[in-house]
Amino acid sequence: MDGIACSTDRRLLDDWQRDFPVTARPFALLGEALGIGEDEVIARLSFMQGAGRVSRLGATIAPNTISASTLAAVAAPPNRIEEVAALIGTQPGVNHNYQREDFWNLWFVATGPDRAHVDETLACIEKATGLRVLDLRLVRPFNVDLGFRMNGPRQLNPPRPADRSVLLDGDRDLLQILARGMPLAKRPYAEIGLQLGLGEAVVIDRINVLQQAGIISRLGVIVRHRALGWSANAMVVWDLPQAQIGTAGPALAALDGVTLAYERRPVPGVWPYRLYNMVHARTRSGAQTVIDAASALPELAGARSKVLFSSRCFKQTGALIARSDGRAA
Repeated sequence: MDGIACSTDRRLLDDWQRDFPVTARPFALLGEALGIGEDEVIARLSFMQGAGRVSRLGATIAPNTISASTLAAVAAPPNRIEEVAALIGTQPGVNHNYQREDFWNLWFVATGPDRAHVDETLACIEKATGLRVLDLRLVRPFNVDLGFRMNGPRQLNPPRPADRSVLLDGDRDLLQILARGMPLAKRPYAEIGLQLGLGEAVVIDRINVLQQAGIISRLGVIVRHRALGWSANAMVVWDLPQAQIGTAGPALAALDGVTLAYERRPVPGVWPYRLYNMVHARTRSGAQTVIDAASALPELAGARSKVLFSSRCFKQTGALIARSDGRAA
């Protein structure tokens, strides 16, 4: 195998970032589509995961449906960057932790089974670091799919309301396994069932129900964008009146090159920005082209903005959903 230079690997990464088969032998179906054997599909995915190109095979969960999360930031003194990043990363609920080019230079996502757990995580970080934490809670998402196609146009998947009425006891534990990563085995859903004391058919049925309800927003290969060449990662924040967010957000999300877009609560007197978007590009100049196109959108005319390029990734993993994972609530 020669990594992403191989067309088969490229198809694995492009075609199966979503809509992964929910059937007893999913890798056999992938093999039929790719013209290779089931064992080779598993071997290729295992290789790419070991090489750091694939984070995991699993699910992304619609934000704040079955669990809680927030984007947060601290302003670490330059001589404390590594120390503070390490303290943040020790929290089990922190699933993303990046350094960005700004006074507020360490950005992370805190997750947990409920809002109280997230609040506790933020309080622990403030106490451990002695630094103020900005809590930038999600108001509404416009695009949170975050797929990275290497061939062809991207697929825009606007979020849809999730139906929480379908949730059953035990679904949280199932979603935790899917968020952290499915086993790369011939019968992955059977193995998940063994962990949960459920039959394979029950696991498959629950995943289908949770997908149809919009609680699982994507099931498939979750890639590490930097390892695949998207090394220019920028978060752009926009200072707009709340009344304009409803039109500006969808316009921004639809722009080619924008990989995430959402509204968050500002922090009065400190952080006025309500609208956020992410740009992932292969080069800094390529990212800047997308940012310039965003600035030219009529819906963003005259809006004050700030661009925060990412310089280091300290942590990237699945969200903390179940109380039994890592620490008590």
